[in-house]
Amino acid sequence: MSIDIDTARKVAHLARIRVPESDLPKLAEQLSGILTFMEQLNEVNVDGVEPMTSVTPMRLKRRADVVTDGSYPEAVLKNAPDAREGFFAVPKVVE
Repeated sequence: MSIDIDTARKVAHLARIRVPESDLPKLAEQLSGILTFMEQLNEVNVDGVEPMTSVTPMRLKRRADVVTDGSYPEAVLKNAPDAREGFFAVPKVVE
């Protein structure tokens, strides 16, 4: 897939980066190179390959999925501008 200068300009605008007009052809070329590489990755057969967290075999640490108060609610509520009865108090937004 090839990226033209107008598309590169739009990508730069969406990414909120300022790119001089003279650098847009180079940016378009680099973006095209990235997309070409991604197309090459799509050709790789990954059937039966499990996702990895790193190249070295390791297990993710697991914990029980339980609801807790975090063990220090007072410290968290200390930062709140308005806290009542152990909860954050916020202004009413719906009548």
